[in-house]
Amino acid sequence: MPPEAPLAASFRDPAGFVFRRDGVLLRAIREPGRPHYDALMSSGLYDELAAARLLVPHEEGPAGAVPGDAYKVIRPEEVPFVSYPYEWSFSQLQDAALATLEIQKRALRRGLTLVDASAYNIQFLRGAPVLIDTLSLRRAVAGEPWTGYRQYCQHFLAPLALMALRDIRLGQLLRVHIDGIPLDLASSLLPFGSRRRLTLLLHLHLHARSQKRYEGRAVAVPRRKVSLRGLLGLVDSLESGTRKLRWRPSGTEWADYYEDTNYSPEGQTGKRMAVEAFIAEVKPGTVWDLGANVGTFSRAASAAGARVVSFDIDPACVEKSYLRVRAEKDERVLPLLLDLTNPSPAAGWENAERLSLLERGPADAVLALALIHHLAIGNNVPLGRAAGFFARAGRSLLIEFVPKSDSQVNRLLVTREDIFERYTQEEFERAFSGPFEIRRRIPLPGSGRVLYAMTRRPSQE
Repeated sequence: MPPEAPLAASFRDPAGFVFRRDGVLLRAIREPGRPHYDALMSSGLYDELAAARLLVPHEEGPAGAVPGDAYKVIRPEEVPFVSYPYEWSFSQLQDAALATLEIQKRALRRGLTLVDASAYNIQFLRGAPVLIDTLSLRRAVAGEPWTGYRQYCQHFLAPLALMALRDIRLGQLLRVHIDGIPLDLASSLLPFGSRRRLTLLLHLHLHARSQKRYEGRAVAVPRRKVSLRGLLGLVDSLESGTRKLRWRPSGTEWADYYEDTNYSPEGQTGKRMAVEAFIAEVKPGTVWDLGANVGTFSRAASAAGARVVSFDIDPACVEKSYLRVRAEKDERVLPLLLDLTNPSPAAGWENAERLSLLERGPADAVLALALIHHLAIGNNVPLGRAAGFFARAGRSLLIEFVPKSDSQVNRLLVTREDIFERYTQEEFERAFSGPFEIRRRIPLPGSGRVLYAMTRRPSQE
């Protein structure tokens, strides 16, 4: 790829593109984007949104740094870890939705509009949702309806309604429908009682019917002039309906893990101390906590100085973790939803617009605590394959071996035949000593479990 070619996720907008120069993330603004960028900067909206932490801040580059036919180059603050809507908890998606509406409301009051309401234009930076697409804020045309309305309904309102009113797992439809969940599909899946909610009736059910009515017609959909008051009223309606959607996790199989485990108090304390010592020794800038549950040890790693992406398969765990991050205004932990046996794939045009999990790594360090038995016994992943995956995920590893005698392993074997003769501590060490150098073994008191601190071998780089 030429040094100033657009990044794979930044090729659709004729007004500009994102690229890297000498490893630095930059955004080029082409001539079509010039009047909109100038309006953003002169209107005071940029300063307002940046101060409110709703828009990623940027610096303007020197004139000589402008590539090709571009008007200007800006250097936005780079998001440490790019995440996607299908990896967010319910409240993360809801907060991203409300941030989108707040941005549109503030833009309208300054004569601008948010033309692109894609959830992919929102990222989590320092614990909060922020708009990263500066060029999606443009001069408003008097009387024009909100061009981002359909996107908002498909990217935010539809999945939130399905998660809240039908099943939390339906948020994963966003993995398949990367331009948002089709409204006719959402309408058909929602319970009939959702029609009694005015916001969902208007913006999902009737909106879906309207789309169907004009689908495939050569005649354009009639567009009425909309006043500023009408646009603000639309945003208020969407905001009210979005806020009223609720999903609060109850106890699930793993969300109450630490209330139902065989750790002794000494073992729990020893585990925390081992995490803190590992972080202090490795001094990682980034940590992936895989199988993080509600983020107990993610926060221990964060407190020791790391920036942590905290992954778990259980929507209730991720929701609880995010609610705590939000309440404590924790800027260093990002909880995300992830099934390690089916992680987020590369997706979009040429399978390159959305990066796979491993393409977003490697992390400086990985935590894999109380996880290996789920992979090896719960999902039949051979220890050698697990070791290879962890070597690709991070440069250093703190992993917990859970023996077969452990009550949590017995729990996994209750409903299945024990075909795991090779799941032993000796086989574990043999498998992991290939890609890793085992530096330290740390037995956890009163549990039979052992923590291993490892460093990836140079041959795996």
